[in-house]
Amino acid sequence: MKKTIAILMTGSALAAPALAEELSVVGSWSNLPLYQQFETVFWNERLPELTDGQMTAQLTSFDQMGIAGADVYRMLGDGVFDVGATVADYTVGDAPELEGLDVPLIATDAAEAQAMVEAARPMVEDIMRDRFGAQVLGIAPYPPQVVFCRGDVASLADLQGKKVRGSGRMTTKLLEALGAEGINIAFSEVPGSLERGVIDCAVTGAGSGYSAGWWEVSDHLLTLPLGGWDPVVIAMNADRYDALTAEQQTMLTSAVAEGLEAPAWQAAQGGLENDIACLTGDASCEGSRASMTVAPASEDDMARAREILVAEVLPDWASRAGGDWAARWNETVGQTVGLTIDR
Repeated sequence: MKKTIAILMTGSALAAPALAEELSVVGSWSNLPLYQQFETVFWNERLPELTDGQMTAQLTSFDQMGIAGADVYRMLGDGVFDVGATVADYTVGDAPELEGLDVPLIATDAAEAQAMVEAARPMVEDIMRDRFGAQVLGIAPYPPQVVFCRGDVASLADLQGKKVRGSGRMTTKLLEALGAEGINIAFSEVPGSLERGVIDCAVTGAGSGYSAGWWEVSDHLLTLPLGGWDPVVIAMNADRYDALTAEQQTMLTSAVAEGLEAPAWQAAQGGLENDIACLTGDASCEGSRASMTVAPASEDDMARAREILVAEVLPDWASRAGGDWAARWNETVGQTVGLTIDR
């Protein structure tokens, strides 16, 4: 009888489905569209669907946790959570070579930005493993980084002498070469700083600034893509990833590619157009309308900024990241966008 019960119990155990892998996930800014429209939907709904219930997630964001964006990958490497996502530029103090993922002025539309990111991805994967003990699962975009200003700004020349919050180290270097004073202020502190006159302008994505209400404390918008696209790297603790089976690894990375990366990139260009419409009060806006004045990027502005990028900004990054990383960038991203860093 005991033997029969043991056999039945063994058979039941084999027939029962394996417990789902539950991942603890820390996403990007909770008040911005990437988190609200894509990360939340993916981790809460699409991941279980795309993995037939074999994987689930418990999601929060780094600001809801009360931690800085720059700390996400450090804590991820320490195993505080399984998956973390933050703007790559936030972490360049720990990994200056990671700046090569998001170079200003190169990509003027979503297709160009995605091609640049895909070219850089093998480099980013090595950086994340070496620096943070993490495995890249995906890279998703914020909208292109434009300039919000309090006061009249019609061209790059008008930034000279102004205090401007950059969105990354390359952007800040570019601003300083243009004669502005680069200011390091957290994203969440920008509205108050603009209102009090601590800064005159600030760089962020059009959608990010719109969602965060920057248009309430600024009135001019310079649409030159001065800060790149601020890609968000979604990564998993390497020990946790390596402990998955090969089938689970493929299932997870495929799910992220299909359910999170692809929709975010597909929405990037159309989102930009709607964000600009809403910031300027255009009738096509699907949402609340602001009334900012737009200064479109002129050919002279683009030419001047590009010249500074090639002559000063990229060589400065190469000296900090090291010649090997600059060489890899030339062979990958550089070939894709038609630029070479002279070292």
